[in-house]
Amino acid sequence: MAAPSCNTLGLWVRGSGQCLGSRFILACQPFCSSAAASGTLNAQKLAEKLRSQKQEQKTKKQPVPTNPVQRRVQELVRFTQQLQRVHPNVLAKALSRGIVHQDKDLVVINKPYGLPVHGGPGVQLCISDVLPILAKMLRGHKAEPLHLCHRLDKETTGVMVLAWEKEMAHQVQELFRTRQVVKKYWAIAVRVPVPSAGVVDIPIVEKEVQGPQQHYKMTLSPGYRMDNGKMVRARTSRNAHVAVTQYQVLSSTLSSALLELQPITGIKHQLRVHLSFGLDCPILGDHKYSDWNKLAPQKLSVGTLKKLGLKQAKARHIPLHLHAHQLVLPALGSRKEELNLVCKPPRYFLCSLRRLDLRMPSQDQSGDDEAGRLRAQ
Repeated sequence: MAAPSCNTLGLWVRGSGQCLGSRFILACQPFCSSAAASGTLNAQKLAEKLRSQKQEQKTKKQPVPTNPVQRRVQELVRFTQQLQRVHPNVLAKALSRGIVHQDKDLVVINKPYGLPVHGGPGVQLCISDVLPILAKMLRGHKAEPLHLCHRLDKETTGVMVLAWEKEMAHQVQELFRTRQVVKKYWAIAVRVPVPSAGVVDIPIVEKEVQGPQQHYKMTLSPGYRMDNGKMVRARTSRNAHVAVTQYQVLSSTLSSALLELQPITGIKHQLRVHLSFGLDCPILGDHKYSDWNKLAPQKLSVGTLKKLGLKQAKARHIPLHLHAHQLVLPALGSRKEELNLVCKPPRYFLCSLRRLDLRMPSQDQSGDDEAGRLRAQ
């Protein structure tokens, strides 16, 4: 019996009838492989096409509005894009680019605007979700997740401390709890406080606001009140918390100011409440605490709106201008000296400073450089 042979197409040329089943199997294999390769190639082309279209949409420049108000709104939205809707790996990468200090115990990041620290109702992504990914980016795939040492509000930017070990995180948390950490915030305020430096020492309590929009807010709970022109002692609320804030004006105009705030205590929304209800100088972009009775966009003066390049109807786009500028941690563990941590404000904060004719402190050279660069644009 002649031995079967095969042509270049993989088909049997001759052979016995007993090999018919084998003939069909061997003959089909090349064509099936070819079809599979063709399908793979088409799928690959489709994936590349979709990726290129997505990249084109991403890089395609949006038309610049001719209306200056629309341009300013677009600018604010661009400056304050939230990171909740991105992939966790993208968020972790963004946080890694914002690292201002790293050692064997701690990692310090510059927290972006609009990003919550913890999860909750309606929160798609938060900092705590990506701590395992961030740790692997910094120390490799076998790294244990980082740990939160404290928290900042979703709308607050600036210095945030993370720890590699849970025990170290607890030690830093204890420093915060016992008020051994020096905290300094920067805020742009609507109006200028009088006097230009001082201490606000008024307890704070959470209360329900009655009205069409029933909601809860933190508010002042002072020990004294006016009654028919006389100062009388007020009833102390058992839910009120001692709250103390030191403040200083760093730069001011007739209608706005850059303030340095040093909270001595750490009550929820303390700085926002003390500035708005204690000093009558709400933080720019604080749409919750600028008015006690309602939830509405912050009402700004005509002059301030003109400087910001906005109309009142678009004031809702203004973000909260509150930045955790500096933390000073005392000596801890193997570190024998205090750790001074500084984060420069985000671009929208610096841009608002420039528009409102407010100046950065001269000692913050990095901030001056950034502000100068924005001024030149």
